[in-house]
Amino acid sequence: MKFIHRLGYYLGGLSIGIVILLFFLNGKEASCDYGPNARTVKNITLKTFNYSEDALTAITQNAIDTSTVRELIKYGSVDFSESDTKSKPCKTYKINNTYKNRDVTLKVKNCVEAATILDFKIKS
Repeated sequence: MKFIHRLGYYLGGLSIGIVILLFFLNGKEASCDYGPNARTVKNITLKTFNYSEDALTAITQNAIDTSTVRELIKYGSVDFSESDTKSKPCKTYKINNTYKNRDVTLKVKNCVEAATILDFKIKS
């Protein structure tokens, strides 16, 4: 069999497979969180949030609501070099993001049942 025939069969099967996958996964919130940043952020955002006194004060001073904090974490970037990923049972992560063109840094303590926002800083 010539190469062009094999290529045609391959591309035909690939396109049929993609169409079938799109049909079955249409409208479902399927995600592929394989990277360490995506897995960490997803794990944190699925839990209930608690706030330390310092973080709660900083959040209320900047007129930010809890849904915005959740979005900042969800779309943020985890700085693993400044995070404590070895501690047991709760790991502490530093998450960076931007809010209204200002840099935001959150320090989150990720425990088994809840995530606690330890620190919230907005840099001008």
